Order: sequence, then C-alpha cells, then structure tokens
Amino acid sequence: MGLRNFAVTHLPAALTGLPGLRRAADPTAAEAASFDALVHRLDYLSKSDIKRVRDAYKFADEAHLGQFRASGEPYITHPLAVAGLCADWRLDAQAIMAALMHDAMEDCGITKTELISRFEAPTAELVDGLTKLDKLQFSTKVESQAENFRKMLLAMARDVRVILIKLADRLHNMRTMEAMAPTKRQRIARETLDIYAPIAHRLGLNQIYRELQELSFCHLSPWRHAALSKAIARARGNRRDLVQRIERDVVKAFSSAGVKVEVEGREKTLYSIYQKMREKHLSFAQVSDIFGFRIVVADLPNCYMSLGVLHQLYKPQPGRFKDYIAIPKPNGYQSLHTTLVSPLGTAVEFQIRTEAMHLVAETGVAAHWMYKKSGSAKSSQPLGSGWLQSLIDIQDETRDANEFLEHVKIDLFPDAVYVFTPQSKIMALPKGATPVDFAYAIHSDVGDHCVAAKVNGEAVPLRTTLRSGDVIEVVTAAGARPNPAWLSFVSTGRARSKIRHFLKNLEQGESRDLGEKMLSQALRAEGMVLPSLDDEDDDAARVWQRLALWAGCDHADELLVEVGLGRKIATIVAKKLSRLLTEQGQRPDAVLLSMGRFAVDNPMAQGQVTLDGSEGASVRLATCCRPIPGDDIKAYLGRGEGLLVHTAECQVGRKLFQRDSEHWIAVNWAEEPTRSFEAAVSLLLTNGKGVLGQVASAVSSAEADITHISMSDESQLRETVEIDLLLSVRDRLHLADVLRTLKRAPSVLKVGRVKA
Repeated sequence: MGLRNFAVTHLPAALTGLPGLRRAADPTAAEAASFDALVHRLDYLSKSDIKRVRDAYKFADEAHLGQFRASGEPYITHPLAVAGLCADWRLDAQAIMAALMHDAMEDCGITKTELISRFEAPTAELVDGLTKLDKLQFSTKVESQAENFRKMLLAMARDVRVILIKLADRLHNMRTMEAMAPTKRQRIARETLDIYAPIAHRLGLNQIYRELQELSFCHLSPWRHAALSKAIARARGNRRDLVQRIERDVVKAFSSAGVKVEVEGREKTLYSIYQKMREKHLSFAQVSDIFGFRIVVADLPNCYMSLGVLHQLYKPQPGRFKDYIAIPKPNGYQSLHTTLVSPLGTAVEFQIRTEAMHLVAETGVAAHWMYKKSGSAKSSQPLGSGWLQSLIDIQDETRDANEFLEHVKIDLFPDAVYVFTPQSKIMALPKGATPVDFAYAIHSDVGDHCVAAKVNGEAVPLRTTLRSGDVIEVVTAAGARPNPAWLSFVSTGRARSKIRHFLKNLEQGESRDLGEKMLSQALRAEGMVLPSLDDEDDDAARVWQRLALWAGCDHADELLVEVGLGRKIATIVAKKLSRLLTEQGQRPDAVLLSMGRFAVDNPMAQGQVTLDGSEGASVRLATCCRPIPGDDIKAYLGRGEGLLVHTAECQVGRKLFQRDSEHWIAVNWAEEPTRSFEAAVSLLLTNGKGVLGQVASAVSSAEADITHISMSDESQLRETVEIDLLLSVRDRLHLADVLRTLKRAPSVLKVGRVKA
C-alpha cells in the first residue's frame, strides 16, 4: 500500500503511476524549438513512425520559418508543445504529425493537396479539420466563429483525434497568453470556458477540463482568482493537521482490513470553489468540501470492499453516496463517491476507483490509445461515442451554423439524470430533460409520433421534468407529428433539431402545395393548364427547368415553395410560363380563357385560391377578424410568410391593402371545408351563480365547442359581466345557430360576434 503526497497547488496536479499521464516540465525556448525534446516522449512509437513524425516536424519548421509568437519565441515552439501534449496521450503517429502541422494550412498557405502528396490523406484530413474557414466571407464575426466550430465539431465526430489535437492546442495557448492584449485574453478565455472546457468534460478529459477552467478563470477574473488563491493557502495551513490525521486513520484502517490501496489527497480547483460560492451564495468559510481523498484499488470488488472500510471508519452523510460504477456518467466516468464526517465534524469526500477507471476519469476518450497499448481497447471504445454520433444527426437536420452551435451548446451539460426504459435499459439525459427528449433519444420516429408518456406507470404531461431512477414509457400513434410547442421545453440538442427539421419540412411541403395551387389557377387565367411535375414528357421537364432558371431557383419544387411563401408573384410566374408553353407550340384554350376574362377588371381574381382548411401553416387566418366559411374574404401574400386571410370588411386588412395592394389576391371558400374554424363572440350576462354553466350548456346544445374563455378581474363586483369566447364552428350558418341558442339562455342579456 502506497501513500501519495497531498496535492498543494490549485492547478490540477500531475498524475503519476499510470501510463501516459505524465506532464513534463516546461522546456526552455531553445529546448522547445528542438525536435529532440519531443522524441523522448515518443518512445511508444516504432522507429518508422518516429521517422514520419520527424519529416512532419521538418516540414512544419520550414513552413513557419521567420514566424514568431507574441512572446517573441519561434512559432515552431507552439506546434512542438501541442505535439508533446498529444504524445502524453499516446496518440498515433498521424495525430502527432497533424499536431505539428496544425497551423500550416491556415498560417503558411500550404494546401491540402500538398499535404496529401507528402503525408497521405488521413493526416491531411486531420489538419484540414483543424483549419479555420478564413478564406470564406461571412457577414458577421459571430457567423464566422459558428461556422468554424461546426467544421471542427463535425471533423471531430468523424475522427475524435481532431478535438484532442484542438484541445491540446487551446491548452498550450491558454498557458502562454501573458504576452497578448488584455481584451484578446478575455475573449479567448470566455470562448474556452463556454465551448472548449465543456467539450473536454463531455469527452471525459477531466484533467484538461479542470485546467482550462482554471486558466480561463485566472484570465477572466484575476482579482478573484488571486483572492481565492490566498484563502486556499491559508486554509491549507489551518487544516494540515486534520488532513494528516485523516490520512493516518485511512491508511491504518485499510492495513487492518488487508486491502491494498493508494491514497491520494486532492483539492478542489479555485474555479469549482468559486462556482459553488456563487450558485449557493456561500462565503469561502462556508465551503466545507475543499479537500478530499481518492482511493485507487486493484480491481472492482475491492472498490465496494473499500467503501465498507471507510463507512466503518467514519460515519457517512445520508444522501451523499453515488455509485457511478454501476451507472457510469455519459462521458464514461466511473467511481464510487461518498461523503463522510471527519473527527472534527467537517465533511470529507472520498472517491474510490480502480486504476483503469482512474485512467478513463482523467483522460476520457484519449484513454482509447493508452488501452490499445495494453490490449484492452474495447473497454474504452464507447466513451463519448453517443454524443459524437448525435453531432452527425444534428448536422443532418441543421444547415445553419449558428443553429448547429446552439444545439451543440445545449448538449454540453455538466449534469445528467439517469432513467430507465420499460426493458430496464439505462439512459443518460441532461438535467431538465422531458419524456419528449427521452423519446427522441430512443429514435427519431418514436419522438415524431409521441402522443403521451408514463413515468413510473403513471400518465404525465409531456413537459414533465424527469428525475434519476424514473422508468419512462412513451405512447406513440401512427398519425401523430411533432408539436411546435415542444420546442419551449425540450432540453437536448438532438430533440430540438429533429423537431425543427420536421416542422421546416412540413412548412416547405405545405408551401409547395399552396404554390402549385396558386400557379395553376393563375395559369388558367392565361387559358392554359399547369404541366405536371410528375409528367415523364421531356418537353414538360424542360419547361419547368427553364422556368426555375428564370426565377433564380435550383429546381421547380423550390420555385413552387417561393410562390407559396409569397416571394414570387403567381400571376407574373404564370405569364412567363405561358410564354414558354407557347414557344413549345401550345395555344391558350378558348374555354379556359373566356372563364378567366370575367375578372379582367379585377386583377386580384387572376389566380384565385380556394381554401378548405387543409392548407396547414402556409395559410393563416388573421386573429383580428377570424374569418370563417361564408365570410367574404381576401388574402395578403406576405413576403416569405404565406397567405394571411382577412374578412373583406376587416379594418386592419383594409389599411394593409391601401399600403401594399400588389400583394393581395382573391380567395374563396370550398363548398365543403375539412375542419372547423374559430369565431370570437362577446356576451353580456347577468352576474350570478351558474351563469357559465348555462353558457357552456347552450354552446354544447348547438353542437359547437368553447376553445377559450376570458373575463375581466372586476366582474365579481358588478351586477353584469362581459365574457369573451372563442367558439369552434363549421361556418357562418352554424355560428348564427349558436348565437340564437345563446340568446335564449336566461342569463344572457346580449350576444354578438366580435369584429375587428
């Protein structure tokens, strides 16, 4: 049994005793610029691989010749330092070569083709994944940054070595930022804290995660960092006797039990202490678990045996035990956590794990390459793979870089809840996740068709927040589809991107159908029939292709969507289409032409659209006048917003027509609408008990439904009360029947439809 020295620095201590976890002393500038400083850390590579790495170093050294860092050091010291950090993870030769050349394309004008010819495609792909998109033009710096992150994250999803090299690059930059301007330091530190540190945590790279947080905190809040450093130093001195006493007691207890362990003291980082003080509104003196201990044992059974030894030594605090071995964290972290009461009454946390768990806990996905050296690669393979795959899934539905980054940030969560499927399969979800997040985590089809959920056997609303240990059952229906309201409560980037993608496709499809209907009816006014898009006739296909090209669209479907959204005027497109059809030899049909001539004095009627209620999101009914079948109506074709339908007598619509008459088109109702419509009704009632019941009974007897009801807060103080209802009715005749029924109710003094 060995006893490790207690870590006394506020930065994460170097890990010893495990392969690949050493942190070499910082070399001098002269040493750093030399390849020999790196070779000593590449002893795990073959001679042929080291030769390839040396060639990459020579190439990078020549490319960066004459370039210097802000500190005045030769620029090559930076790639060498990044390669050295990658070597500590025992990454392969390709990754070390890419680390040495990671700035060659961006800063030295080296092309990807040149890298492929010199060092083969895999290495060139890694370098390309690390290269910013500086050659492209973006409208804003935020858009440029988002696109760079998207490129890096997608490259990372294809090959995790990209992010390992990038994190090593960022870590070395953070360690050497003193020569930079304060504003630049602040910007880089904020970016590191918001993006890179959470990525490191998400992939289980806890050693880098802690150091990136610590360095960011130091640059963002130097005064607070310095004050906490002094407070920690004082506390370390004050508690030295207590720590040494606990160490002696623990070592003695394990010796008596005959369990071989290594005891390592650990100290919370300044940033985690600062975060705890902020979140829980504590002073430094109130933070009790600044110090803790880590117990490293030989195998899994000894983890639980060690837990028993500790619980016999000191009393455990109720509710402060967590078994991350049976239920690992999403990033692969495994340990037993228990908080015990020390001899002086203070809380002390203990972490118990095996050496293999310790390796994964500190290096996460990087442990894969270390395991490969010991022949156990399979155990680390799943680490982080689920999240990496989710990046690909999100990218499939999200082409906008800012939206992609928004979804990824949602998934960079520090906490998780662990829930079960009915088949007892465990799933990790972010804190605040709902049954909808759970459904999409299982499969996108399950999420798309989700209609209800049961938690622990009881039906719950879909916005219910899940808790660890819940058993979730999702109820689906074949005809169900995602609800836009879900976007207000889902917590995972995967669920959010899937819902948005579905709604976007749905809107595109509905807009296309509306555009086809509008263009067809506008073309009838020209005396012609719209050629079918599905027609195998080559002449029809050529016409559509020429029309789309004229309109600046890639294909006919895109043009129809543009017409449906109001970005292209149907009558103008129809006139162009009629000319193209005429060039092919078609002539206007006399019957169709004569039917269209009746509206020659009314340009709005050219291309009249018939509404039956099935148009979906592409057609909206104005809430100011709430038109229903039977009303005289007209529609405003908003730019990119589809059709907005008003009643002919609506004052809001009339004012809009006076301002922008070109975008108004004639619409009418179908003979048999496919759904009911909402009408606004106002009632004046005698105030008394049961009046709402009388109103509801009257509406129900007229075969209508109340979808919304509102009344003033002062109604209980008056003899009469005004109530506004939204009624679901079939048409004007049905509404008139409902109003007559309401007038016969004893408590109703006055009733009428609300008009804009």
